[in-house]
Amino acid sequence: MEREDLSRRSLLQALAAAIGAAALPLGWTDIARAADRSISFLSAAEAADVEAVAAQIIPTDETPGAREAGVVYFIDKALATVLSHLAADYRAQLAEFQATCRERHGDAPFASLDSERQIAFLRTVDRTPFFEATRILTLLGLFSIPAYGGNRNGIGWKLIGFEDGHMFQPPFGYYDRDYPGFAAEAVPSK
Repeated sequence: MEREDLSRRSLLQALAAAIGAAALPLGWTDIARAADRSISFLSAAEAADVEAVAAQIIPTDETPGAREAGVVYFIDKALATVLSHLAADYRAQLAEFQATCRERHGDAPFASLDSERQIAFLRTVDRTPFFEATRILTLLGLFSIPAYGGNRNGIGWKLIGFEDGHMFQPPFGYYDRDYPGFAAEAVPSK
């Protein structure tokens, strides 16, 4: 295994753990809206540019990337629902990103640039609030529960070897100690 592959996998596993620890509490209405794979907050041009940025953050190589995981749908739904308080700022930052890109590339939208020019441009804006927010949203979209709009077919989970095997059946823990059939695991003494 190459060092680059190992560090990418380690990074993705660490990010998934951090994201899991900071999971957003969503209501069923929010989840139902997020499960719809259509764009409702972003315009088509905005969605194309956001998807292109996300695809550079987590590119497709031997494994699927942000584009295949449908990260743009997660970002769109999050900004329309649970992160709506950030939506106006994000849209303004995206407009600034698009204007700067068009200014530097002869009125060409970011999504239409080849990969080399996209990466070169992103290196000039990688410390901006827009890019930092998009990076975080991309990671959230890649590793979130698929019902939230991203992580299509569990792509992000497959990248880190996670299997969704959670079961909601008793016994759950110490509070179920009186449940018939509950047997506490013995803790080995030191």
